[in-house]
Amino acid sequence: MRKSTRSEVDPFIVMDVMEAARAAEEAGRHIIHMEVGQPSTPAPKAARDRVARALDADALGYTVALGLPDLRRGIAALYARWYGVDLDPARVVVTAGSSGAFLLSFTTLFDSGDRVGLSDPGYPSYRQILKALGLTPVGFPASAANRYLPVPADLPDDLAGLMVASPNNPSGTMLDRAHLAALIEAAAKRDISFISDEIYHGLHYEDRAVSALEISDDVHVINSFSKYFSMTGWRVGWMVVPEDHVRTVERIAQNMFICPPHASQVAALGALEAVDELEENRAVYAANRALMLDGLPKAGFDRIAPPDGAFYVYADVSHLTEDSRALAADILEKAGVAVTPGMDFDPERGATTLRFSYARSTADIEEGLTRLRAYMEARG
Repeated sequence: MRKSTRSEVDPFIVMDVMEAARAAEEAGRHIIHMEVGQPSTPAPKAARDRVARALDADALGYTVALGLPDLRRGIAALYARWYGVDLDPARVVVTAGSSGAFLLSFTTLFDSGDRVGLSDPGYPSYRQILKALGLTPVGFPASAANRYLPVPADLPDDLAGLMVASPNNPSGTMLDRAHLAALIEAAAKRDISFISDEIYHGLHYEDRAVSALEISDDVHVINSFSKYFSMTGWRVGWMVVPEDHVRTVERIAQNMFICPPHASQVAALGALEAVDELEENRAVYAANRALMLDGLPKAGFDRIAPPDGAFYVYADVSHLTEDSRALAADILEKAGVAVTPGMDFDPERGATTLRFSYARSTADIEEGLTRLRAYMEARG
């Protein structure tokens, strides 16, 4: 049977690293996981308790396509609390994770063949989802001098859309208000649809992240309960769209997904209440970040842009290798530390970069750094 050309998407290399680490653990080795961007903490207790109560009291069937009204109101209240933005809950769409939101956003905004700009390094699945939808991802390099973040001068010609993430995955660096506003303004002048990926908001260590909604309503904003709210496997996220896009998104969501998972939406309602627990988690990441910024340079990984948010450090390892996948495999084999090669995030320069995640426990981060130092000393 034939296959479509648009189905020929690249693998997500970090998943291959995870599988190699799993195989090593199955063989009896103790692996320190610095490869995956997944909180080591479970969903907040308030989220779990809320679902437990609902299992006895509710059939948890279909919800409306846009999501539970209470959850949409709760998300709108979050924007008031975090950013001082007065957001109409009618503009909030609950989705099956941020991945569902990307599908809805790309399908709403673009026609087949449209060119969508993505700064490199960046989250690889943007590129693959666009390709699978028959769209054209247009990668362009964001310079290390700009902390791997795009600026208006970087934008290619003839774009229909621009996807920007702050905090960025893999670098953890963030756009301040002036730089984000400059990108939104440049896109508006060129009639480029602007999509802001804000799934790491809440995970900041000095200044908070700025939402695109603080600057413009004529944007798509995508967020998720996966990272700050520690609910990766629950697959629940959201998007905020202009008022005149809501019905279009709703029609697509009705047909693509029917609705987001009901149980996950109930859990998300509980998570919104778990402020103290979530801030305790963030304090752990802050401690881990300090360990990484001290320990990675001591191990020899000193070409880094200090992260402002998320839980990643992105390192230039061009002085060590021209094949980051081989280097990552060697680190896993000899040090028992799983790290992610940069080819996932930057097709052109990723062979000379690595991403380190500090989302695990502080004890794991300390052990991982000890192993990395020993590995690099043995490597000479």
